[in-house]
Amino acid sequence: MLLSAISSVAQARSQMGTTLAFHIVFACFGVALPTVVMLAHYRGLRHGDADALLLARRWSKVMAVLVAVGAVSGTLLSFEMGLLWPGLMGKFGAAIGIPFSIEGIFFLLEAVFVAIYLFGWDRLAPWWHFWSLLPVAISGILGAWSVVAANSWMNQPTGFRLSHGHVYRIDPFAVFFNNASWYEVPHMVLAAYMVTGFGVASVYAVGMLRGRRDRYHRLGLLIPFSVGAICSPLQIGIGDTAARAIASQQPAKFAAMEYVLHTRTHVAEYLGGVLLNGRVVGGLRIPDLDSLLVGFSPNTRLIGLDSVPSAFRPPFPTLIHLSFDLMVAIGFALVFWSAWCAWTWWRRRGLPTLRRSTTPFLVGVAVSGAAATLAMEAGWVVTEVGRQPWIVYKVELVSQAVTTSGGVTFTFLAVLVIYPLLTAATIATLVVMARRWRMRVDASAPDVPYGPPGEPHPSEVGP
Repeated sequence: MLLSAISSVAQARSQMGTTLAFHIVFACFGVALPTVVMLAHYRGLRHGDADALLLARRWSKVMAVLVAVGAVSGTLLSFEMGLLWPGLMGKFGAAIGIPFSIEGIFFLLEAVFVAIYLFGWDRLAPWWHFWSLLPVAISGILGAWSVVAANSWMNQPTGFRLSHGHVYRIDPFAVFFNNASWYEVPHMVLAAYMVTGFGVASVYAVGMLRGRRDRYHRLGLLIPFSVGAICSPLQIGIGDTAARAIASQQPAKFAAMEYVLHTRTHVAEYLGGVLLNGRVVGGLRIPDLDSLLVGFSPNTRLIGLDSVPSAFRPPFPTLIHLSFDLMVAIGFALVFWSAWCAWTWWRRRGLPTLRRSTTPFLVGVAVSGAAATLAMEAGWVVTEVGRQPWIVYKVELVSQAVTTSGGVTFTFLAVLVIYPLLTAATIATLVVMARRWRMRVDASAPDVPYGPPGEPHPSEVGP
């Protein structure tokens, strides 16, 4: 009864948002985990490091599971584009379909070379086997580029002409390399590497907190954590550039992100706070900072929400603002943790300690994976909710694109059931794999059915 009372637009938005929220996490690992595996594999071959090779072999099996689940969870998103938003695909399919089609090519390459790499253990020459993973890493990045190009096109639509509701003279290059792709693409790719790097490292941090302080766990933490640590400051820089671009290209979204209520100069920055009855309640107000961040001068003039007709303002500005603040706060926290580790490693080649204990640092690493994932999800809330009520910015409204067919209630309910179950099954599978790896096994015994048989050497510790 409750869902039936919600509009079809709200249900379609909710279904698409729920699907994306689950899929994007699996997609991050599909994009970045091949690079992490390559780093471990390279160390194993270059330095004769058996622990690194064991990590690479085990991570490759995790990669296979997550790539498969990512493919399944992402397939529904493709169908939802047509089923939930026929007004979008019917009018703009010839344009927005270009990056999606390109993504399909890269996904095919990724799937083929994942299979080659998985079955190449003990079958290919060591270095040939190592290089067989490179196309997977490249395809993951370029596939992400293609999908994000489609989203950035919806934020800054270019490369077509529209007359009497019909699209013509499509320029594929302009569609793919639109005005928002140059900051959205690196922002998402870096986010994927942070989610993966900190996510994998967090598993080994938990293992070390439980007493498994051997070299295998230490290496399992440091390799992926280094990936996340390198990406963190780069992400802050890209995010700052992206925010200034949004202030210029999508001023209504930026006004919601930063609580710019009135068009003016000397705009204050709000950290936290809730927007109630046209005023900000709570939070920390820093005078002039918003104008300084956008134009490097307190005299920078910013467009406020009062300059945008109420029908075209983003809904839920408090949600947008708090999501933006959460993303930025987590980003700076991860930069701090990364810098602490880098400084300590440079000084004495060890993990950071506090009162001669590594426990505080390991606790931070243990939560870093969930924190990076939360920041990435918050960023997508800012991007998608902030663009509303437009589905194609200043060209087509969401209400014009949504399906008029019935049945959205049932598909939304199905998504609410299926995706949590899929996620739980994936986590359970990985837990079973980890428990198996913690047991001493015969190296000749068959391994999990989705990976190659055997291990480089038996080990008592797991992931």
